[in-house]
Amino acid sequence: MRDHRTSSSLAPSRQGMRRISVLLPLPLAATYDYRLPEDMSAGPGSYVRVPLGNRIVTGVVWRNDDENSPVPEKRLKPVAEILPSPPMAEELRRLVDWVAGYTLAPLGTVLRMAMGPEDAFAAETARQGYLAPVEIDSSLALTAARKRVLAALVMEQARSASDLAAMAGCGTGVVRAMAAAGLLREVVLMAHRERPQPDPTRPFPVLSTDQEQAATAISDAIDANRFAPFLLDGVTGSGKTEVYFRAIATALRRGKQVLVLLPEIALGAQWHERFARQFGCRAAAWHSGIRPSERRVLWRDVAQGRARVVVGARSALFLPFRELGLIVVDEEHDNSFKQEEGVIYHARDMAVVRASLNDAPIILASATPSLESLANVERGRYRHLVLPDRHGGALLPTVALIDMRIDKPARGRFMAPRLVAAVDETLSAGEQVMLFLNRRGYAPLTLCRTCGYRLQCPHCTAWLVEHRLQGRLTCHHCGYQQQPPDHCPSCDDTRSFAACGPGVERLAEEVAERFPNARTAIMASDTLDGPTAITELIRAVGAHEVDLLIGTQMMAKGHHFPMLTLVGVVDADLGLNGGDLRAAERTFQMLHQVSGRAGRAERPGIVMVQTYDPEHPVMAALAANDRGRLLGIEAAARRERHLPPFGRLAAVILSSEDSDQNETAAAALARAAPHLRGVDILGPAPAPLAILRGRHRVRFLVKTERQVNIQAVVTQWLSGVKIGSAVRIQVDIDPYSFL
Repeated sequence: MRDHRTSSSLAPSRQGMRRISVLLPLPLAATYDYRLPEDMSAGPGSYVRVPLGNRIVTGVVWRNDDENSPVPEKRLKPVAEILPSPPMAEELRRLVDWVAGYTLAPLGTVLRMAMGPEDAFAAETARQGYLAPVEIDSSLALTAARKRVLAALVMEQARSASDLAAMAGCGTGVVRAMAAAGLLREVVLMAHRERPQPDPTRPFPVLSTDQEQAATAISDAIDANRFAPFLLDGVTGSGKTEVYFRAIATALRRGKQVLVLLPEIALGAQWHERFARQFGCRAAAWHSGIRPSERRVLWRDVAQGRARVVVGARSALFLPFRELGLIVVDEEHDNSFKQEEGVIYHARDMAVVRASLNDAPIILASATPSLESLANVERGRYRHLVLPDRHGGALLPTVALIDMRIDKPARGRFMAPRLVAAVDETLSAGEQVMLFLNRRGYAPLTLCRTCGYRLQCPHCTAWLVEHRLQGRLTCHHCGYQQQPPDHCPSCDDTRSFAACGPGVERLAEEVAERFPNARTAIMASDTLDGPTAITELIRAVGAHEVDLLIGTQMMAKGHHFPMLTLVGVVDADLGLNGGDLRAAERTFQMLHQVSGRAGRAERPGIVMVQTYDPEHPVMAALAANDRGRLLGIEAAARRERHLPPFGRLAAVILSSEDSDQNETAAAALARAAPHLRGVDILGPAPAPLAILRGRHRVRFLVKTERQVNIQAVVTQWLSGVKIGSAVRIQVDIDPYSFL
């Protein structure tokens, strides 16, 4: 094995050499050498099947031949098969190298994210398809399912049995029985499915002067085929989407592919509708909710260039684009772009790297840009495009702070009298209300009123959250669930448990009591079963089939409801607690995004924010719509302490099922900690979540000045200490979570 994390690993092979280095999608830091049989041909990027022990695995040729390899050629195992797939592009291989080097993750583990589904590499073959009959015997009595199948074929486009069944909401047996009965015509489908293509020539709405200038700047960079990062900074409702839609049209006219990253699947429904209205079809969607068969087809279509615009979650960043010409990161500030498991990376930052490697522009769009992106503007790395006004002359909502120390809710209630009155007035006027509480479930804590015992997860140092609608108690960290007990495990008292604090379900209970005639809905990740349910709820709210929407952060951004004029924030102080260095910034971003849902059409909006600390800089900035003042305070504080984006951080977390072994390993690392100028190593200390999924956790925090190569510091430090296999070490460069 040899490490190939440099760009030289992508050099072409010399004539006549038959040794290749293959990277496997396994937790390996380097490649394995194999012999290429005389009857095979494979260059860098080729997908190959190779022997590994007693199994055959799929990998990627990372380079051809290496005269300095220590492995004699006679010991090399032969490549078993060259797969019939376009090779992984050099730009994507370089991205894999870059991400591995930056995050300190094994190279093969990063490759796993860029590999397609195993069945995506099989040769494409013709498939059985079906068309509607030329005419149907009118005397036949058709079932509802058969009618839906026929309705799905009205466009005279042949479809497979699985596609028809999915569209009609029935089983494939219904489709095949219809064909046997002569109700469908059997045809042979092409090896690949025809994918509708977006039309970049369709007319665009008239843009404002600011929008036009921004769109022109981005289009010029696309025309020049050059890397250019843009921070598209516009208030909610300013038309940022229209600007980057214009850029997408430019890229499509130049024959380029486009990647759009969204932080939440929930944002996709209205986004796809807007995209289809502008370009005549939906963009290809890539996220965890798509079926395996769709995933296989889309991966192939991206690799073949048939999928021109892909919108997806952070994993879409590693798709095998052939002609990537533009990347858009919408809501670039959102924490959801940070992956916390496996390879720990920030999709926004890695998207900038991929755009650079592809010589493509990238748009980072937000109404509340991250301090990191604003610092890059200040350093001259990003170009700042500002949209200061709502499109079409719409006004920003009025923000009113409710001091909960004065305007106190009734006992056992969570809505202040002033907010209750505003909700009543808004509903009476036939308009819609949104109540925001960023806490899932019914209550975050359940305790015994007799002895004070608190229901806690047996695998984590975390309280169990009551989800009354599902009748269960859940740990939001490991997923453990149990039924609510009928007696206290500590004192054995019955019916003594009390719910403490509100979640969205408990708030919905209060709303139902106060406003019994209002049509209400809850929008939270555990009350909506997948993208279809989310799409249906968004449609219902948009159609005014819901009067009052209660939800968490998944409803805080990206949605446009013309009749929604009042937003109530039930607990604005929630995100300000804890030791998160970005707490104030995150809270402002979230509350500002929530506020942006109010009054986005011709109706003026109002936002009522319940807080126990109205003098806090976040609350003052929100009420005055003065983002600059808050970020100035935050920037000054972080600059003084050399914290991001003016310094570097890395978290090193040790975990083990044995607490003694974990503490021993932490002590050994502490003794070996380097003493370098501009480097501070804090810890070891128990992590705030000291036990997670049954593993004891100890945390170090590496803090350096900005110019220090923090990866080199961490690598040298960890390599100097031998840690037993029972202890797992996780490194998080640029941590966002401090649990």
